[in-house]
Amino acid sequence: MVESIEDIEIQLLLDAVYRHYHYDFRHYARASIKRRLLQARAQWGFESISEMQSAVLHDETILPQLLNFLTVQVSEMFRDPSYFRALREKVVPHLRTYPSLKVWVAGCSNGEELYSLSILFAEEGLADRTIFYATDINPSALRAAQAGVYPLDRIRLFTENHQLSGGHTSLSDHYTANYDLAVFDKTLRERTVFSDHSLVTDAAFGEMHLVSCRNVLIYFDNELQDRVVKLFSDSLVRGGFLGIGSKESLRFSAHADLFSDFVREEKIYRRKSR
Repeated sequence: MVESIEDIEIQLLLDAVYRHYHYDFRHYARASIKRRLLQARAQWGFESISEMQSAVLHDETILPQLLNFLTVQVSEMFRDPSYFRALREKVVPHLRTYPSLKVWVAGCSNGEELYSLSILFAEEGLADRTIFYATDINPSALRAAQAGVYPLDRIRLFTENHQLSGGHTSLSDHYTANYDLAVFDKTLRERTVFSDHSLVTDAAFGEMHLVSCRNVLIYFDNELQDRVVKLFSDSLVRGGFLGIGSKESLRFSAHADLFSDFVREEKIYRRKSR
């Protein structure tokens, strides 16, 4: 099958971004990347992907905007509440046995998952012994995560999710309303390390007890998914836990045998001890 000119242009753009800026999107699911690049081209008014490539390479101010198109920043606090309830009821009892904990929120986006876990760990009495690592490749997303500020009109959904997750407190205990914004308490991120990290090219974080990386693998091709699953295994202590998105699975990964199902219906896995 002959590639279209547009598909060739997309491959050249991804190669150029990797070679010049060291952001590697070459193994992201191609249909998703193509859709996002076409959205960027239309919004910026370029006649072709090649014209957009030239602009990206010669104007560094465009790159952050391109990253916003290519990385997914849509999430919500306590998204899929049953996942967080499973963490609370089935994973936390195991985590209590450790004197100190490390939790990696990989692909943290704007921080909703991080604050969800931070609140859950505070409610379960684990906050003081836990260090969170929140990582993303998008600098603007990391800044948003560090700020912990969300539109007030999103709080109703966040609150409903929190209650369904088995929350012991009121979500309002953890933020201050400021006009049309909700500012989450800085104590929730006092023990958090925010870091630029690429699942595509960077090395493992060591000695993690829980890795939560939800709704990220679906944007990778099979080769990259395998790489990331191995990365998570290398990052976890023996018996550590991995949580992924509801539409994701380790079943077809080349490294699936490194994990066992822990809460199958919530896509929570446990690193095997061998």
